[in-house]
Amino acid sequence: MSSFSLPFILSSPGCSLGLSLAASGESTDLTSGHEVSCGRLGSGLPRPARANPQAARATVNQECITAYNDLKLNKRYKYVIFKLSDDSKEIVVDSTSEDGPEYEDFREKLINAKTKSKTGAVGKGPRYAVYDFEYQLSSGEGVRNKITFIAWSPDDAGVMAKMIYASSKEALKRALPGLATEVQANDADDIEYDTLIKTVSKGTAA
Repeated sequence: MSSFSLPFILSSPGCSLGLSLAASGESTDLTSGHEVSCGRLGSGLPRPARANPQAARATVNQECITAYNDLKLNKRYKYVIFKLSDDSKEIVVDSTSEDGPEYEDFREKLINAKTKSKTGAVGKGPRYAVYDFEYQLSSGEGVRNKITFIAWSPDDAGVMAKMIYASSKEALKRALPGLATEVQANDADDIEYDTLIKTVSKGTAA
């Protein structure tokens, strides 16, 4: 009995499989000459859209720069806390040491920070902060000041909020010249005063 080959295509969205069907009196082979253009037959299900952090970057409001200069140059503030606006398009001042001058006030503000999602749900929120740390050197060589940038991103904050804050951080840092160091903080222990002083001073504080 004579044989013949019949090329045909099996396809699904995003995937095609070309096969050559050979028929004869003895066998039928569905594997010869196949070409696969995707990883698996039938895997053409729509892929979820990937979030684009580049598109989510926020701009820096001028009030952030003014408040930072009041801390750095005029010593008006001990700290400034920044947040994203409700539409996540702009970084604005959240609060300063004027309404809570002690370090514990600062720490509690970060721990209790909230963010509203696009659906209106309110949950734990990230923040940016600048703190002017002052400490005595253990060597007895005097006092040091270090203006420290703190990226507060609690582990239990929303994924989207953390992503947007992470993607916008560099824009804020570029607008605040003279920062001495940066600390990434993800839980309450990370922002204990003694923990931060040890980090900021690299172990040189008394």
